Amino acid sequence: MGNCNGNCSGCSGCAGMLEITKTELEVLRELGQIPFLPVARQMGEQTPVRPGEEAEEMSLALLCLEKKGLISLDYDQPLRGCDYGAYPVRGSFALTQRGQRVLELTEIQGVEA
Repeated sequence: MGNCNGNCSGCSGCAGMLEITKTELEVLRELGQIPFLPVARQMGEQTPVRPGEEAEEMSLALLCLEKKGLISLDYDQPLRGCDYGAYPVRGSFALTQRGQRVLELTEIQGVEA
C-alpha cells in the first residue's frame, strides 16, 4: 500500500502495479455495494468531501482514486435525498470501468484492507 502525493500521472506506468491505500480500498469496496455516493465541495475549491465526513484523509483518497482513473467525480450529478449540508457544490462519484476491474481483482486475490 502506498501514498498518493498528487504528482503521479495516475500510477498506470508502474510496471503494471497499482498502489492503493487502505482508505482507497475501503472506498472502492463501498462503491461495490452502493454504485453512487455523494460528494461535495466548497465554491471555488477543488477538494472533494463526503458529506458528513470532514476527514482530510478521505478527501485525499477521493482525489487519488480519481487521478488513478478508478472513480469519476461528477459535480453535475447530485443524488436525490442526500443531505449535503452547507456545501454549495453537490454531486456524486462512482466506479469507472477500470475501478470495477481493480475492485474485482482485489476480491479475487483476497487483498486485505
